[in-house]
Amino acid sequence: MAATQMQTDIPTPQDATDTVKKDWPGRWSNMNKFLDRRGPFCDSGFIPGHGEDILLNQCRILVIGAGGLGCEILKNLALSGFKEIEVIDMDTIDVSNLNRQFLFRQSDVGSPKAKVAAEFIMKRVAGVKVSYYYGKIQDKDEDYYLGFHLIICGLDSVEARRWINATLVNMVQDDPERIRVLIDGGTEGFKGQARVIIPTITSCYECSLEMLSKPTSYPICTIANTPRLPEHCIEWASVLQWPKLRENEKMDTDDPIHIQWLYETALARAKEFDITGVTYSLTQGVVKNIIPAIASTNAIVAASCCNEAFKIITNSQPYLNNYMMYTGNEGVYTFTFEHQKKSDCPVCGIQNISVEVKRDITVEDFIDFLKEKPDIQLKKPSLTKASTNEKIYWQSPPFFEQKTRPNLEKKLSSIVEEGDDILITDSSLPISLTVKISYV
Repeated sequence: MAATQMQTDIPTPQDATDTVKKDWPGRWSNMNKFLDRRGPFCDSGFIPGHGEDILLNQCRILVIGAGGLGCEILKNLALSGFKEIEVIDMDTIDVSNLNRQFLFRQSDVGSPKAKVAAEFIMKRVAGVKVSYYYGKIQDKDEDYYLGFHLIICGLDSVEARRWINATLVNMVQDDPERIRVLIDGGTEGFKGQARVIIPTITSCYECSLEMLSKPTSYPICTIANTPRLPEHCIEWASVLQWPKLRENEKMDTDDPIHIQWLYETALARAKEFDITGVTYSLTQGVVKNIIPAIASTNAIVAASCCNEAFKIITNSQPYLNNYMMYTGNEGVYTFTFEHQKKSDCPVCGIQNISVEVKRDITVEDFIDFLKEKPDIQLKKPSLTKASTNEKIYWQSPPFFEQKTRPNLEKKLSSIVEEGDDILITDSSLPISLTVKISYV
């Protein structure tokens, strides 16, 4: 379902408005234990008694994502004293979300996650105002993000994380007043992480791209000739058999009829090679690259993110510096460390990158090289010769893609000389990169 651009401030119920004016006695007593006195690790700039007003009446916080992690984050913030919250999400609620995204009910299926989450929080937590935007984060400009004191990400998309990270870094423009702290949370099965990113000061999300695990892939020769795992059979059915037997039909991984066909085809292949373990759910997981979502992991990572938000806004305790890893496979294990800022980071460091490539490399192979380079990981890069503004290859619009397509087969060295710069733009980044070419 296409995301419809929609933004609204949901009216606060009358009883909640009354509560804002006169919180009942003792409502924030637990929170005030941290704000009314200095602790042994307290920041030197902390003033006892001032944190409550900042938290309850001044702070505006943005939550990006209203899924498994976002639901936990919204709940934690509302119960921790944050009264001015906005949530942004482009998805609608699916039946499969209901087992862990606890703000949603069966009757909400098909509705925007951001809208339902905002309404649920305001209904259950008196005095909290939650506005929402149903759409993409890319729809918003810098002025929108400057309107918040803090931003928390509960996303499952690397591309969206890279975009918001680059946007926040880019909008600082050497003005400390424009810095907006980003708290990023992420989960993958029983593993998760929380990190604090201060744009231009600490390492940014782009600095840690090399830490991301690559999607599982299987060699074509293995799945075609010597399958050994149930996943090999499923890949054979989707990668080789579907195009061969249903070449005029586009595969829809959300269509149960298509999944059923892949499952039956893979099962027959598995029986032929005496392989067990092919199931319908495994077939779904392989073709859709589904990573199991664990509710307890979401709860732990969301708690860490909101804990950091509380410390940063109130200045009551030192905040995380700057990366926390959680592993829950065989117990509860956390580890914190400072992820170092990369001097050659294309977003927060020097944006001129030097690369060495073979002299006979084609433009098409160079684009594949950029996609696979661990510290860049571009998605659909468009290339322009910096010195002459000549278009080498543009992915869009279609007119330029068609016009520059013949260059894909040409050698890069025939277009770009030794030491020349290539200007690169990509859908995953709101900024451009400059790459200096050296031939070997």
